[in-house]
Formats: sequence, structure tokens, C-alpha cells
Amino acid sequence: MKNIFVIILLAMMSGAQAQVIIGDATGTAGDKTSVLLEFAAGQNKGIIVPYVRSLPTSNALVGGSIILDATTPTLARMKYYNGTSWIDLSGQNGNLTSPVNYLTVQPDPTVAPETAASKTIIGAVSSTADGVLVLESNTKAMVLPTVLDVQNIPSPSPGMMVYVNKTGAKRLAVFNGSKWSFWKP
Repeated sequence: MKNIFVIILLAMMSGAQAQVIIGDATGTAGDKTSVLLEFAAGQNKGIIVPYVRSLPTSNALVGGSIILDATTPTLARMKYYNGTSWIDLSGQNGNLTSPVNYLTVQPDPTVAPETAASKTIIGAVSSTADGVLVLESNTKAMVLPTVLDVQNIPSPSPGMMVYVNKTGAKRLAVFNGSKWSFWKP
């Protein structure tokens, strides 16, 4: 009897689909079959991508990588890697030197040391891609946090991304530390 129970449990687990929803239990996507990561609706928050002081160039760099390029703090720009080159998403410079010096605020390495292989992977057990958050799937994607207007976000952080779901103005919005930039689908 115990073996039958274990076999049934294993069969049920093999057919299960998993995803991560941050902020509530329902998220925003109506159809969950193609979603790895999504966020609660109506939170007026975004996802913040990491900033870098030099653009990554390693062999593990993969298309779809998104960063805040702070190689020159007064010329900060959101960028994504299309598989062959870095593409500017901002279209305008941001300044990360004021009012807070974002580039010198770092976590204490004695509390939680970071290793070169530190990353969170969703969608697979492992990944060869470098990154802080790696979504590893050929059939699933992330649904960005949704807002009605970027003006509703109380204190946007440099590197923030959201999807603006406003009638007549549905678009991707990225914040480079100084200004919002918008991309229409």
C-alpha cells in the first residue's frame, strides 16, 4: 500500500507546473501556462535590474540580459543584450551621483558574501547564464509589474522597469535614475 501511495504522489508531482508570483497569490496573468515570474496588480512598484560599472562581455552573457549601465555615473542608461550587442533602452542619460551616491552603497560582504556563481534560477535546476535572476525556459517568460502611471510610483529607483497599462498609453517604462523612458509595443 505504501508503494502505491508513493507512485501516485510521484505521478502527481511530475505533472505539476510551478511559477513564482510576488505580492499575492493570483498575479496579473490570466493564463498561467506561459509564465515563470509575475507580480501582484495595483502595487505601484517595479522590478529593479542590477547596475554595473562595466558592461559584461563573458561567454555566459545571453540575449535578453537587462542592466543599468553605470560605467559613467552621469551617463547612466538602461540597456539590454540582444544576443550580439548592447541596445540602449533609455534614449537619455541618467545621473546616479545625486541625491544619493548609488554606486558606493554596497551590502556588507561579511554578512552575506557574494560569490561569482551567486544567482537565483527560476524554471530550471541550473543555468550557464550569468546574472542575478535567471529565467531559464524556452516556453515561459516574466510578466512585468503593471502600473496605471509611473507618476503613481512614490520613489522610483534607478534601474526600475514596469509595464504601464494606461488606456491609449500601454508601454514598457524604464527609469535610469533621473528620467523615465517609454517604449510602445
